[in-house]
Amino acid sequence: MHVVATAGHVDHGKSTLVRLLTGMEPDRWAEERRRGMTIDLGFAWTGLEAGERLAFVDVPGHERFVTNMLAGVGPVPAVMIVVAADEGWMPQSAEHLAAVDALGVRHGLLVVTRCDRADPAEALAQARAEIARTSLGDVEAVTVSGATGEGLPDLRAALGRLVARLPASDPDAPVRVWVDRAFTIKGSGTVVTGTLPAGTVRSGGELLLDGRPVRVRGLQTLKENATEVSAVARVAINLRGVERDEVFRGMALHAGEWTVTGLVDVRVEDAARLPREPILHIGSAAVPVRLRPLGDDAARLTLTRPLPLHVGDRLLLRDPGARRVTGADVLDVRPPALRRRGAAAARARELAAGVPGAAELVRRHGLIRRSELVAMGVRPEGAPVAGDWLADPAHWASLRRRLGEEVARHAEADPLAPGLPVEAARSLLNLPDRRLVDALAGPPLRLESGRVHAGDAAGLPAAVADAVRRLRADLERAPFRAPEADRLAELGLTGRALGAAVRSGALLRVAEGVVLLAGADDRAARVLASLPQPFTVSEARRALDTSRRVAVPLLEHLDRRGLTVRTGDRRTLRAGGGPAGGL
Repeated sequence: MHVVATAGHVDHGKSTLVRLLTGMEPDRWAEERRRGMTIDLGFAWTGLEAGERLAFVDVPGHERFVTNMLAGVGPVPAVMIVVAADEGWMPQSAEHLAAVDALGVRHGLLVVTRCDRADPAEALAQARAEIARTSLGDVEAVTVSGATGEGLPDLRAALGRLVARLPASDPDAPVRVWVDRAFTIKGSGTVVTGTLPAGTVRSGGELLLDGRPVRVRGLQTLKENATEVSAVARVAINLRGVERDEVFRGMALHAGEWTVTGLVDVRVEDAARLPREPILHIGSAAVPVRLRPLGDDAARLTLTRPLPLHVGDRLLLRDPGARRVTGADVLDVRPPALRRRGAAAARARELAAGVPGAAELVRRHGLIRRSELVAMGVRPEGAPVAGDWLADPAHWASLRRRLGEEVARHAEADPLAPGLPVEAARSLLNLPDRRLVDALAGPPLRLESGRVHAGDAAGLPAAVADAVRRLRADLERAPFRAPEADRLAELGLTGRALGAAVRSGALLRVAEGVVLLAGADDRAARVLASLPQPFTVSEARRALDTSRRVAVPLLEHLDRRGLTVRTGDRRTLRAGGGPAGGL
C-alpha cells in the first residue's frame, strides 16, 4: 500500500478528485457535505493498475483549518498538489506548499483541475515554477476536469508512476503511528487510526501511547481485518484498556525504541527571528513550545507535552500570527542543561556539525547505554565497557585516572583502612551504575570484596611494610612456623595493621592468630606431595616442620582451596590440584 496526501487552496477540487478516483466520499461530516467544503481530514482508497492499493488523506484547504491540514500531510511520504485552472495559484496554495517544503517532502504530483473552465497552461506554468523552488523540485503534472472526467486516466497513470518512485519502507523499523482519529465501536472499545510510515504493527502486541503501555486488541487496514500490518499503510488499531476520552489527535502509538521527551535541541534557520512561542507540528501532533535561540541556526525547544522523538526527526514550527512555517531538524533528544555563562553559544558550536552519529552522541554524553542510543534513533557502534554501557574513550580514560586518584586519596587519609568501597567510588565519580566501577578497577587497581585497592603491597604504610619484612626474615628458615601472638604484637602486626597487610596480599591469614607469608599454602602443597598418599595430620605436621596449632588450620585451608581432599582423618593431595596445575 501507498499513502498520498492532498494539498491546495480551498475549493480547487481536492475532494472531488479523491471521490472520482476512489468512488468513496472523503468528507465524513454532514457539515462538510452541506457546506461543500472539507473541514477535517478525509480518507479514501483505490486500486492501481499494477495491483497495488493507494490510500488518500484528503486535507482541508481553508486557512482556518491549517492545523488539520498539517495533521494530514505530516506523516505521509508524498503529496498531490491541486490547483484550479480558472483561479490559478492562490494564498492557500502557497501556504500548503510552504508546509510541504518545510517538512522536507520530496515526492509529489501536480494536478491542475477545471481544465474544462479555462486553459490550464498559465496555472500549470505558475504552479510548476513555485513547486520547483521547494523540496519537491520538478514534479510531473497532469490536467483534469472533475466535471467531464477528462484526464482521469492520465491522473491514474501518473499516480502509479509517483508511488513507484517512493522509497521502500523498513518493516523492521521502530513503530510510530500518529493518531489522526479516535472513536468507539460498540463491543470493541476504543479505535484509533493513523498512517504507519515504517515498521510493523501486530495484533496482540504491546505498544506505548505517548509512553503509556497499551495492548493491541485488533487491527484493520482499509476496513479489512489483519493480524499484522507493515508500512506504508493506513491502519485502524483497536486498543485494550483505553477509554475514548483518553485519546486525541496528535498522540502517538509507538514501540519502545523512541525517546519520549519534552526538551529538544534543533537546527533551524534564523532562530533569533522566530517567535518565542511557536506551534510545533510533527505527524498529527500540534504542540505549543517555548523557543530559546542558541545561535543563528540552532534553538532549544521546551514542549508543553512530551512526544516520542528521534534524532533526525523533521519538525515544523508555525507562527500562528504571521502564518509562517519553518522546518527544523532534531539534533538531540536529551540535551544537557545550560547553566553557565556562555553555555548557549558553546552548545550552538557543538550542534553546528548537524545531525550526530553514534560516536558523536557517545562523546557528548561520555557514558550512555546502547538501548538509549537506539531510543534516540541512532545505531550503536563499538563494544560496551560494562553491561550495555558505551563510553567515550577519552572520558573513560579520565574516569580510570580519577578512580586511581580517589583510591590513593582514600589510602592516604587512612592508611590502615580497607580499599575504597565500590559504592563510594561510584558516588565520587558520579557514575550511574556500579558495574562501571568494576570495569574501571583494572590494573594497576584491583577489586576485592566490594572495595577498590591499589594493585600490590607497595602501597602499605612504611611501618607495616617494615613489619612484613621482619616477619619474612623470621619465616625464611621455617616457613610454616607461624609467629605467636606476642611476636605479632612485637612486630606491630595486630588489628588494622595486620588486616592491611593481609588485604594487600603480603600475608596469608589461614585462621585467627595463624599468619604466614603469602604463597605459603601453595608451598605447603608442594611439600605434602612428597608424602605417601593419603596422609594424616601428624604426618603433615612433621613434613611441614610446624605445630598442630598451625598444621590443622593450614590443612583445612588447603581443603577449602580444593588442593586436598579429606576422607576421615586422612587427606589426599588432589591430582592436578597443586600450584600451576600440578606438583
